[in-house]
Amino acid sequence: MEDQNELVELDIDNVAHGGVMVARLDGRVVFVADAIPGERVLARIADDSKSSFWRADTVEVLTASPDRRPHVWAAAALERAPELRAGGAEFGHIALERQRSLKSEVLTDALRRFGGITRAVEVEPIGADAAHDSGRVDSGAAGGTRWRTRVRLHVGPGGRVGPYAARSHTVIAVDDLPLATEAIEAEAREVAKTLRGDAQGAAAVEFVETADGELRVSLVPAERSKTGGRGRDGARGAGRNSGRGAAGRDRRGGGGGSSAASGGQARPGDGRGRSGWADDGLADDVPSATRARNDRADSRATGGATAPRASGAPRADAPATIVERVGEREFRLAENGFWQVHRDAARTLSRAVGELTREDLFDPRAANHDLYGGVGLLAAAIGDRFGPATRITSVESDATATDHASENLAEWIGARAVTGRVDRYLAELEKVASSDDRRRLQAATMVIDPPRSGAGKEVVASLIRLDVAQVVYVACDPVAFARDVALFREGGYELDAVRAYDLFPHTHHLETIGVLVKP
Repeated sequence: MEDQNELVELDIDNVAHGGVMVARLDGRVVFVADAIPGERVLARIADDSKSSFWRADTVEVLTASPDRRPHVWAAAALERAPELRAGGAEFGHIALERQRSLKSEVLTDALRRFGGITRAVEVEPIGADAAHDSGRVDSGAAGGTRWRTRVRLHVGPGGRVGPYAARSHTVIAVDDLPLATEAIEAEAREVAKTLRGDAQGAAAVEFVETADGELRVSLVPAERSKTGGRGRDGARGAGRNSGRGAAGRDRRGGGGGSSAASGGQARPGDGRGRSGWADDGLADDVPSATRARNDRADSRATGGATAPRASGAPRADAPATIVERVGEREFRLAENGFWQVHRDAARTLSRAVGELTREDLFDPRAANHDLYGGVGLLAAAIGDRFGPATRITSVESDATATDHASENLAEWIGARAVTGRVDRYLAELEKVASSDDRRRLQAATMVIDPPRSGAGKEVVASLIRLDVAQVVYVACDPVAFARDVALFREGGYELDAVRAYDLFPHTHHLETIGVLVKP
């Protein structure tokens, strides 16, 4: 039997969830990094601790796929030793069209194996890559780079700044960040020079570039660096919870009725924590030091703590506020709060949610909800689609995000934002809903954008018991999505429509939107 670090020749069969490929050695599954199906590679065994599978890293390509390309990030290329390859661009050696094909295979396989559904789903490009595919722009505007508007770099020994190596906590110094915007890349170089030799107590550095070109740079102290961020690529756990228990907190964007279902008193929900360079987002904690730069909007360059209008007096711990845009609509959010990392992702998801929501099943007067609602992006998409009289409640565990959601949804008289955990909110709603409330819930559309782990049994069971009209499910993990689809199907719902988008080029991640209805 081969030992760890031994070199072996492997034939790559297919793709697996998680950004690795599948080979077999003496009947054992081997998950191989930096390969492509159809290739023969020389690989180093990296982990042989499991009896059911091993892990290996490609060190040489013996027979290359026609879809192999020079890696978009030299810091992650085969020329580096596996333990020194930067993480966060695990598909960077594969042609973009083949990347999307592989992601489609992963989603299709997950739906079949875990959801019990046989349906091929194409993963669609967005932004400049979509324009290139349609012939609207030349190839120089595409390439799957320069889309990342949120980046967390880590600080290692001696003030070394960079991403983690793939599947480790080793900080890798890098010369460039090709997936990040040019402004973030340039600023990261300056920060790396500044912190070299003196990390100033920082464990990480976070960069945000807004739609207006405002650049925020934050140092995260060591005691706060392990609490998680809010980016799509990382494991999304519990977000910043208000700790208000069953009563929750209601931030209203407009008028209301007498209960959560009718538009009045609201109750708890659930948030999303995310972290890391490979994660598409920033930590929930207020950083120790923040500075803002903006070459195009000097009036916003100083940042500062800002209180949402719906919240009254500012909280002492309120983080600085930034503004993002989707079309002509503005969204206010905390600079360390969650926002889609791809510059075109928020627009893509807003449009897709609006288009996929079944008009024949939508009732603007029903108890419509946006669960795990963040700052109200998808609630606003529903409001834009169905008009100013739309009733919708956004539920989010992050109190600051709830404040901003209330402000962002203020133009809809029937909109409100609730701080709390989604599972507790729905459980309480089931207990207190009147017969009139239940009728409004049965007519309701529920938009859900849960953590990477999925909505899970409790939330899905609550939605099934409430007998809602349709569920518009936005998912960042295909396996978790497929498992939840299986739960909905057991409860009498079927997957009516599904689309998938390549929101994270050169990584294995994708975004899926599915609509579940009762046949």
